[in-house]
Amino acid sequence: MPPSQGAMHAKPGSSPSKKTGNGKIIFRIVICALILALGAVAMVVLSKMKKRPPESPRVERPLRVEAVRVVPGTARVYLAGLGRAKPLDQVVISAEVSGKVVEIHPGLEPGQVIPKGDLLFEIDPRDYLAAVREAEASVAQAQASLKQLRMKQRTDRVRLKRARRNMELARREYERTRRLFEQDQVGTRSAVEKTERAYNSARDLVDQLSLTVKLYPQRIQEAESALSAARARLARARTALERCRVKAPFEGRVVSASVEKDQFVSASQPLLTLADDSVLEIQVSLNSDEVAQWLTFLPGSHQNKGAWFPPIARVPCEIRSTQGGGNMWQGTLHRVVGFHEKTRTVTVAVRVTAQQARASSPDRLPLVAGMFCSVRIPGKTLENVVVLPRHAVSFENTVYRVVNGRLKTTPVQVARIETDTVYITGGLSAGDTVITTRLVAPLENSLVEVCNIPGDRRKSPKPDVNMGS
Repeated sequence: MPPSQGAMHAKPGSSPSKKTGNGKIIFRIVICALILALGAVAMVVLSKMKKRPPESPRVERPLRVEAVRVVPGTARVYLAGLGRAKPLDQVVISAEVSGKVVEIHPGLEPGQVIPKGDLLFEIDPRDYLAAVREAEASVAQAQASLKQLRMKQRTDRVRLKRARRNMELARREYERTRRLFEQDQVGTRSAVEKTERAYNSARDLVDQLSLTVKLYPQRIQEAESALSAARARLARARTALERCRVKAPFEGRVVSASVEKDQFVSASQPLLTLADDSVLEIQVSLNSDEVAQWLTFLPGSHQNKGAWFPPIARVPCEIRSTQGGGNMWQGTLHRVVGFHEKTRTVTVAVRVTAQQARASSPDRLPLVAGMFCSVRIPGKTLENVVVLPRHAVSFENTVYRVVNGRLKTTPVQVARIETDTVYITGGLSAGDTVITTRLVAPLENSLVEVCNIPGDRRKSPKPDVNMGS
């Protein structure tokens, strides 16, 4: 049959090439399905051949912590503050007289210690020495005048006594002469008049001497006043002469000096500053509420009737340098200095003697003026209180206890918080175990393991510790 005729007998819409392409696709699909079936069969066979691993038991890991079993006791409250040490006595020495400086102390430099009584500087004393001699002469002259006046007083008293006797004799002579002339016609009128003149003269002398004697006490008083004034001028001159030599009033450290030899200085001109380091004082500002609550005053011991703080209990205080180094000294609380209305703080003074300031280790610095220090002042004593480290109590006033090996959060009553210490007065019972390790958001009821020493892997029994003082 010819090709054209065979094509005429084929089904409409189909061709040999199209049939061949469909067969290839079906073949490929069958091959993929066979491969997948074989893989599935192999996976099932291999999974059945694998053995199941043994299951390990689940173990809860405990938290290793430090803890203490507390016993309530007594604890001393401490108030802390900062202050700068300064000398109790520091004086500015000025020139009290004017003149040229002729001598100064060889060690008159800042930081040098001048012994008590040593000459600091001397002003030219020649003018003041002349003034002393002049005043001494004035005193001697006033003394001589007073002595002469008293001698005259004694002489005039004797003269007055004789003048009164002469006056009495003249009076009698005048009366006898007048009686003889008037009654007996004996004598002459001129004789009578002569005796009368003598009597009158005697009377005038008595009156003059009486007045002079009466004025002597006043004149003597004036002379004594003049003598006192002369002595006062002498004392002032001698004082000015003594002030030419200025000596150290105490054993002091030279803080500053501005005086040189041959320098002319004026009276009241400041020349140097001396500090007495035998006693130092540190003024510390404390919160007024804490002072009222914790500081110990002496009731009923007011020394005056004014509205002021009563005397404070003079308790020993602990002083540390803020520069580090571990320096520590002891001082004594002395008094309340004042109340500051703006900051609502009370300033107290702590005194440190030179012996206490040098009581630190020999290889460390003593407490000296100018050092900035932290001061711990002991206050009142709390009863039935538990003292814990600050990090053992959360900001919500809770602690972590160990109960049957599990962590339990317990609220507590905090009476006072210091820098590294918390005073607890409620919420804990005797025998409770409190965790002191710093924990951050631990899970409640977590398993805990108590150890004594950080880093020690051995479990040790819980210690019984009295956290009171």
